[in-house]
Amino acid sequence: MSFHIDFYKDRDGTCPVEKFLDSMNSKIRVKILRMILLLEENGNELREPYSKYLADNIFELRIKLGTDIVRILYFFEAGERIVLINGFVKKTRKTPQKEIEKARKYRDRYLSEGKCRDE
Repeated sequence: MSFHIDFYKDRDGTCPVEKFLDSMNSKIRVKILRMILLLEENGNELREPYSKYLADNIFELRIKLGTDIVRILYFFEAGERIVLINGFVKKTRKTPQKEIEKARKYRDRYLSEGKCRDE
């Protein structure tokens, strides 16, 4: 089964994951995009070390290249839809609570307003 990937789009029209991807160097960006394709192909069957449940139906896509550790937070919506919410470079052992809170806020906004960009 193949899933459909959407990118959350904020009220001002910006896409946090796209903005994050644009800030990354080309090597890590390619690896992130490969992992997004893996998520699209495997959906809720993707497990650690590639994907991990965090809290409140929010998951993280886990990417590592050398010493760079990157996370893309996402959630599943009705059917086979996965919404990528935000991304960040991980600098601490645990995923920062502020990133999880940001993901919750974006997810709640998405669900109430239906703001996304199909990719």
